[in-house]
Amino acid sequence: MRNNYANTAQLKELMTAPPMTAARHAEVMRQRNARRRMIEEAREAKKADDPMFDGDKR
Repeated sequence: MRNNYANTAQLKELMTAPPMTAARHAEVMRQRNARRRMIEEAREAKKADDPMFDGDKR
């Protein structure tokens, strides 16, 4: 369960923060996609190396 009191920012600070620019949003999304792609590739590599997933063995 998440601790709702971990963030000590005041409500006024959160509500008056400037919105994210389109360029920053694009950068964040590129980073998120790159991380997801790396994780997926690692999973596929692990699956390919694992003898449990070999198609010729039953």
